[in-house]
Amino acid sequence: MDHLVCFLSGTLALGVHNGLPKEHLTLAEDLLTTCYQTYAQQPTFLAPEITYFNIQGENSNDMYVKTNDAHNLLRPEFIESLWYMYQFTGNVTYQDWGWKILQGFNNYTKVVNGYTSIGNVRNPTNVRPKDMMESFFLSETLKYLYLLFSDNPKLLDVDKYVVNTEGHPLPVYKN
Repeated sequence: MDHLVCFLSGTLALGVHNGLPKEHLTLAEDLLTTCYQTYAQQPTFLAPEITYFNIQGENSNDMYVKTNDAHNLLRPEFIESLWYMYQFTGNVTYQDWGWKILQGFNNYTKVVNGYTSIGNVRNPTNVRPKDMMESFFLSETLKYLYLLFSDNPKLLDVDKYVVNTEGHPLPVYKN
């Protein structure tokens, strides 16, 4: 499972909020939990780019990471879904998960002048900093963390704004 799939939980929750069947929220919650585990099962508490599932008995763990896929690019998709799920459910577990991930970013990717992608989420003593911070980290990842932790849960009201794939809020017009 590519980390990019983690946007789908938020999209499903948004769909339910706008009239799609309620069972989509169950799917959103299950997928969000799976995405969370891609973070929680790493000693850095940062998800790899790709996680594999043990469906053929090739590994003793339910999930595993191949060496070439162990990098973290500071992606926003999971944090975005945490924000949407928190918006629609009010479940503070999603804020707790976001906080743990922010701590992972601060502990393993923070550098003198910002944050950096890392090459290895599996080894906290050798994360292999890449000296590269994608622009989406500032424009999306940190924005969604800010919204997730905001004292004003309606700071960006999902009934008044839609957030495009680049994290930019656009007003919803009724006509």
